[in-house]
Amino acid sequence: MNPDFSHYYGLALILAYFAALVVVSWYTSKGETGTQAFFVANRSSKWYLVAFGMIGTSLSGVTFISVPGMVNAGNLHYLQIVFGYLIGYTVIANVLMPLYYRLQLVSIYTYLEQRFGFWSYKTGAGFFMVSRLLGSSARFYLVLSVLHLAIFQHFNIPFWLSVGLGLLLIWVYTWKGGMKTIIITDTIQTFCMLAAVGVSIVYLAGKMELPGDSFFRFVIDNPHSTIWGTDPASKFFWVKQILAGAFIAITMTGLDQDMMQKNLTCKSLGEAQKNIYWFSGTLLVVNTLFLVLGLMLYAYAAQHQIELPAKSDQLFPLLALHHFPVWLGLLFLMGIIAATYASTDSALTALTTSFCFDFLNFARLSEETRMKQKFWVHLGMSGMIWILVLLFYKFNEGSLINTVFNLAGITYGPLLGLYVCGLYSGIRPFDKAVPFLTVFSALLSQFLFSFSKELFNGYEIGFEILLINGVITFLLLWVSSFFNSAKTDGTHSV
Repeated sequence: MNPDFSHYYGLALILAYFAALVVVSWYTSKGETGTQAFFVANRSSKWYLVAFGMIGTSLSGVTFISVPGMVNAGNLHYLQIVFGYLIGYTVIANVLMPLYYRLQLVSIYTYLEQRFGFWSYKTGAGFFMVSRLLGSSARFYLVLSVLHLAIFQHFNIPFWLSVGLGLLLIWVYTWKGGMKTIIITDTIQTFCMLAAVGVSIVYLAGKMELPGDSFFRFVIDNPHSTIWGTDPASKFFWVKQILAGAFIAITMTGLDQDMMQKNLTCKSLGEAQKNIYWFSGTLLVVNTLFLVLGLMLYAYAAQHQIELPAKSDQLFPLLALHHFPVWLGLLFLMGIIAATYASTDSALTALTTSFCFDFLNFARLSEETRMKQKFWVHLGMSGMIWILVLLFYKFNEGSLINTVFNLAGITYGPLLGLYVCGLYSGIRPFDKAVPFLTVFSALLSQFLFSFSKELFNGYEIGFEILLINGVITFLLLWVSSFFNSAKTDGTHSV
């Protein structure tokens, strides 16, 4: 670590940061005694706060650390995925959001019960919970491992306790205000994250003497500035990447309780759609900045003859904590804390919401019983994330953003197949078979993903595994409909 970097400064920053979040939580939840504020923020959120806060939720610490490190092996190909996002968010705004607002949903998976039946509903909610638990835990692990290395281990705090303390802090500022608090805290955290990235770019540009036109020439002429992949057999082929990006956005935002729960706090459908459009445009700009930062980090390391770390995820932390000035190292820590906690706090609230409404029949309970059960579910979900983070700590290898997207492809694919079946067909699958069919689809997709080169003569399946998984699920649902005694007449029940 930079010899001037004080671990006490880092610890003081973390404590001050969370003290500020607790104050915000106290203020936003003041006077709230019911569960309506926790789950949907009384449906009174400002669309522009939701849009800005969703940037931090969508990106998380994985983007903050992993995306800059991706440029060495993957150039700027990641932008192809981001271009696909824009297509996906357009579908969300014009297809899914009108459905959710028309049905006045709290949990978006209740649509599946109205369309298909009990087991389809539970299957959709179950896949969300598995996917979000794994994805959020992976993201949280990445940042906690950095914070542990930079700060906590120097106070002889074991990793398991570092994770526990981090989750406890989230629980403290979300347990009462829930979504009403998170809309505000995520806005603050997104600002902190973007400030860290922007200041890092300005600092590196100054150190590398890249003012004005020189900066843009550096980006354009950089050997890693290639955006478009032209080899159809490669996982970076532009058609595959754009399609993958579109369906990643549809599933990881439009079919995700975490992301949609924020949108459902807006006052009206029009404001929610406005939020989606502004969010998607901003997301393109922000991801471009992350990739440009990656180009600069690798160039800075080469210029100063700094040995590259074994894992690309470690490049930004290495430079920020060992080679940048103390103040910028602290800003880096604030950025990754903000990025990760903006993602984890809302995930924890969404998991609590899904379990309460989808598995505890919350709508039928008294308000007093709701408050008690919400408390224990919120605490239980924190414990599950803690366990999964420790498992990632023990077994993870490679770039974690790839791990997160691969997990998404396997777990969100069945959700994609279910919703496409419900929205665009008259198919009525055999409801009791849906859990088995979707699990089979996920396992088959994982097999195809792992052995695609051997099975398809060198063709490598990448992020498009999400689309493949969705198609397999749809076909299985279609076949099962022939065994369903209650045939549909081709119309929707919803």
